[in-house]
Amino acid sequence: MGWFSAKPIDAFADSIVAELLERFPPSGIELSTEKSAQKAMKNLDRILSLVGTFAAEHRPGLYQKARFGNRIKWALKEAGYAPHAVDLMTHELVTKMALAARARPAG
Repeated sequence: MGWFSAKPIDAFADSIVAELLERFPPSGIELSTEKSAQKAMKNLDRILSLVGTFAAEHRPGLYQKARFGNRIKWALKEAGYAPHAVDLMTHELVTKMALAARARPAG
């Protein structure tokens, strides 16, 4: 990706927001049983894995990481998530992207 290329990062951020809306709706998720909590953790791991894979393959720069975080944050706010949930999810996703982008490829 080019340093200021916006289309790929915007499309990816939109796909992550769609995943979050589907798997973790703003109205909440059922976590009362161990099975439902395990399912939620698997969903979370899947989303973080998608972010890590994208970052490792595309190696986004500072501008793209900031744009990704900003797009995620505003989309989640507009979707109706609680402010603390928006901040937490945005922080975790951007952190995952930053760490995965810095990691050296295996081999």
